[in-house]
Amino acid sequence: MMLLLLLLLLLLVGGAIYFLHVVKSPRCKSSAKLHGKTVIITGANTGIGKTTAMDLARRGARVILACRDSRRAEAAVQEIVQETKNKQVIFMQLDLASLKSVRSFADNFLRSESRLDLLINNAGLLNSGKTEDGFGMIFGVNHLGHFLLTVLLLDLLKASGPSRVVNLSSRAFEAGKVDLNFLRTHRDLASGSSDLQLLLTYSHSKLCNNLFTYELAKRLEGSDVTCYSVHPGLVKTEIGRNFSHWWTFLFRFTEIFTRDAVSGCQTTLHCALEQDIEHLSGHFFLDCAPMLNIASKSRDDAVATKLWELSETFCGLS
Repeated sequence: MMLLLLLLLLLLVGGAIYFLHVVKSPRCKSSAKLHGKTVIITGANTGIGKTTAMDLARRGARVILACRDSRRAEAAVQEIVQETKNKQVIFMQLDLASLKSVRSFADNFLRSESRLDLLINNAGLLNSGKTEDGFGMIFGVNHLGHFLLTVLLLDLLKASGPSRVVNLSSRAFEAGKVDLNFLRTHRDLASGSSDLQLLLTYSHSKLCNNLFTYELAKRLEGSDVTCYSVHPGLVKTEIGRNFSHWWTFLFRFTEIFTRDAVSGCQTTLHCALEQDIEHLSGHFFLDCAPMLNIASKSRDDAVATKLWELSETFCGLS
């Protein structure tokens, strides 16, 4: 009898979690069509990026999947084209762990495309190691590669306005900090490569995403370009696939609390498509709404400006 009651309780709890996090998760309500618009989505061969690409392709956009893994990206292109009947879905090579690759992607894009309406900096990772340029992998991919990509494409974004930049962040930023002195000397956000240390470094990188978005919004004032950072919710993705067995087990256990990728991309779509949110440029969004009481460290003028300037130096822009 006790076992039956325990199973019933687990079913009720599981059902409630699923209902709250999946069935009742907010949805982008925009019915906007995107014929004649061009979109770049980084890391769009899987997870949230792929479902975002699928939605925007259905709306008629020309969608560029900017990915490192050509095999998986080409497979994603075929699936999206087959599903949406939109043949303007293409793959372009981009390795965010290489500043040379970022520059090459931007050069190729600017030569082949005449406009850019949406830049969605979606890719992210939780890996240890160093980038091609000697930066910490998490910092290099989650922040620095996207920083350089955005800066290189800003002129076209401005010329194509009104246009938008959406940066995938996370509420993990709340555990983050940006030690500019450490970053300047070590070219990384923190030291150590244990799973726990990597999670903390990931949190630091998400704070960088928010600070970058905040500073970008200030620098875009008076232009026709707006930008937003978003928390997709706790989503079942492949981001922790390189973790140890114990952490992998923990991730598997917490999957009962997660949203699927379709639910996870809704706030991205909201910030990409919703009308009349231009005045909220630079804000952090979750559940398709701005988080107006966000921690002050995400809107620290001094740190945001110094992070931008240091990023310019790291990228050879100054």
